[in-house]
Parts: sequence; structure tokens; C-alpha cells
Amino acid sequence: MKSKFSLLILISALALLALCGIQAYLISNTYELKKTAFFNETAVAVSEIANDREIIALYESLMEVDLKDHLADYFNESITKRQVVDRFYRNADGYNKQFVNRYKVLQKAKGLGYDVTYRQKLRSIVIIDTPSTDTIFTATNSVRDHIFGEKFTSGIFRNINDARTVDTNEFIDRRGDSITINSYDFEVRTTHEIQVPHLQAIVLGRMWVLIAGSIILFLFVIGLLYYSIKNLIMQKKIAEVKTDFINNVTHELKTPLATLSIATKSLRNETIKKNPVAFENTLGIVERQNNRLQKLIDQVLTNSLSAEELQLHKEQVVDNVFFDNLISDFEISTQHAHLTVINKVYLPEVLLRVDRFHLTTALLNVLENAVKYGRDEVVITVSTQLIHTQYIIIIHDNGMGIEEKDQQAIFDKFYRAVYGNVHNVKGLGLGLYFTHQIIKAHAGTITLTSTEEQGTTFTIKLPL
Repeated sequence: MKSKFSLLILISALALLALCGIQAYLISNTYELKKTAFFNETAVAVSEIANDREIIALYESLMEVDLKDHLADYFNESITKRQVVDRFYRNADGYNKQFVNRYKVLQKAKGLGYDVTYRQKLRSIVIIDTPSTDTIFTATNSVRDHIFGEKFTSGIFRNINDARTVDTNEFIDRRGDSITINSYDFEVRTTHEIQVPHLQAIVLGRMWVLIAGSIILFLFVIGLLYYSIKNLIMQKKIAEVKTDFINNVTHELKTPLATLSIATKSLRNETIKKNPVAFENTLGIVERQNNRLQKLIDQVLTNSLSAEELQLHKEQVVDNVFFDNLISDFEISTQHAHLTVINKVYLPEVLLRVDRFHLTTALLNVLENAVKYGRDEVVITVSTQLIHTQYIIIIHDNGMGIEEKDQQAIFDKFYRAVYGNVHNVKGLGLGLYFTHQIIKAHAGTITLTSTEEQGTTFTIKLPL
């Protein structure tokens, strides 16, 4: 049963982990789709900005005027490729101030609700001439970040467009002794990129309904699983308690029956028949055990009642007589070969007003526990004291003692101390709980002191 229960919990935990994995996978995929859609939406907006006439005019001025002049100087061998690129970037820096200002104005006008950083990078400048081409610049040899736009921070950015411009340039060729007008084709490749600061927060913000719903669903599933396992554990515990309860009730009923059996056999003994005192004592035992048997049946229905629910039927009892009968019945009913009960009850008679049956049950629970958890040689000392207006009952045994961690909970309902990680004594865990409730109903207190391997002492204080 235990292995099946553990297997069920393991399967439930694995199912929950699988659900978490599926949910995380779906959210991750949704995030990527949302991010792609967001970039596409932003790319459209930025492309519209890049097609603004003033921005295009700045680009054309840089490419069709400045770059052409630099390339013409390169053809005339008055500057090098490096100087072409340096002058190109220097002119680009001058135009870029105007570009950034214009871009920010247009972006604000778009009303996107978030900032978008844009840059245009130069990939290559190539002169297309017959019969061969001449590469002036390639991005692999550049340390420059952009020609237009702003510098990106570290993080995700997206390429929104690759542009290619092919044009023909006529120039005055002054190489050699002659001056001629020549032309050449050139190609400029650029890349348009965007970066959105706080991209993750923006995309997650657009997914908040999905994320919130997933978290709520996940918590609901965890709560449902916890509730189901808790109920399953409770049902398992109830089943175990039910079994223990039946065993305990059977044991409790057998105790007075065994005493009755011994007493009735004694009544057939000729020696006891001829001894009026012994005969009366035996009859008293039969009568008390018969009453106890009848009341035990009622106790089955009430042995888990709290002090407030107990209905006491108090009567006046003499302490010496009460304890003599209690100890006598306990010794007869206990099947233990090496049991010694030392009676140190307060000698002057004290008149107590108690519920005889319930107090007997409470004290027998303590005495029977001393035997259950005792040694081979069980020695129990029952003593009483009268201090001011309190009648004190002290029951000490020489048993194995109770661990400190168990002492605080020993009077709790269904609690049973574990010895050696096993319950080697049958019981329901209601005995000391019921004892505590009975003493409490009498407006008294019960406490214990115990040392492992040195025994346990229960102290009961009842008001007079």
C-alpha cells in the first residue's frame, strides 16, 4: 500500500513537471512569435520614417555628391582607398546630426509608445569597371559602427533591410598628359538595423494576459494536486486509524472480560466459597468489571470527546479505597509476569468528589502505558499528596522513557511516540489524549517528566 501511494505521488509530481515543461515551451514559443511580430511592426514604422524626403535627400547628398567626388579623386590617383573611406565617414558624421534630429521628430510623430534606435551601416563600396572590379571598402575591415543613426547598446537588434545602390559617375580623368572625360559604375551596399531598448519588458507586457492566465492555471493545478494528495493521505491515515481503533477496542474489551473470566473461575474454587471475605472480594471484582465492560461500550462512542463535551457524574469517593480497588483490578487484569505496583497513597483518608468511572479510565491509561512501554521487570509507584487545596497523584515507572521531542505532543489526539522508527506497541493514540481531557474536565492538570532509559513520571493535580 505504501509503495503504491509513493508511486502515485511520484507519477503526480512527474505529471506536474511535464505540465510545467509544456506550459514553459508554449509561453517561450508565444514570446518568440510576439517578438517577431513586434519587430515586423516596428520595421514597417521605421521603414516609413526612412522613406521621408528629407532623410532621402541627406542620403543622396552623401552618396551622389560627396562619394562621387572622392571616387573621382581616387581614379585620378590623388587619394588612396583609405582616404576615400575616411572622407566618406567624415562627411557622413556631418549629415548624421541632421539625420538623428529628423528621425527623432518623425518617430515621435508616429506615436509608437516606445523608443526605437536606428542605424544604417556601410557594408561595401565597389567600383564596377571593365574588365575587373575594384573594392574600395568592405565592412570586414571597418571599425565604424554606422554612417547614419545612433550607436547600439549591447543586446538584440534586427536587420530590417539590405539596400544596394548602383550608379554611374562621369569624371574628368587627369591621369597622364591628356585630360578626358571618363565614366564608371559603382555599387554601394548598406544595411538598415533597429534596436528596441527594454524589448523583453515590452513583449512580455503584451503577453500579460497569457502569462497571468498560465500562472493562475498553474497555481490552480498545484493547489488541486496538493488538495488531492492531502485528502489521499488523510484517507490513508483514517483507514490506518480505523484498523488501529478496531484493534484497540478489541483489546480494551478483552481486558475486563479476562478479569471476569478469572474471577468467575475463582468463584468455583471451594476455598474461596468457604471464605466469605474472599468470596465478597471476588464478587466485587465481577461487579466492577461488569460495570466497566458496560461503560467501555459507551466509551467507544465518546473516547475522543474534548473536556468541554464530557459529561461527568461526580460522586464522593474515599481515596484509599478507590486506589486499593484500582491497583487490585489493574494487577489482576494485566498479563505481565514481572509486574510490581508500589502503593504509596496518602494514609489519612481524603474525600474526593470525582467521576469514578472516568478517573479510573484516566489512571488505567497511564498505568497500562507504563506496562506497554516498560522493561522486562516493570515497577510502578503510585503515590498521592495533599498540598493546600490540591490532591496530587504521582505515577512513576521505570520504563524506557519518552524522548524530549515527543513529550510536547504526547497528549495530542492520535499521537503515538515512535521507538526505533517503528510503532512496536498497538494503540490508537487516544489513551493519553482522553486522560488529559478527563483531568481537564475535573478542572485539574496533568504533566510529565521523563528521561530516556530512566522512566517517566506523570503528575496529576485535582482541586478539592
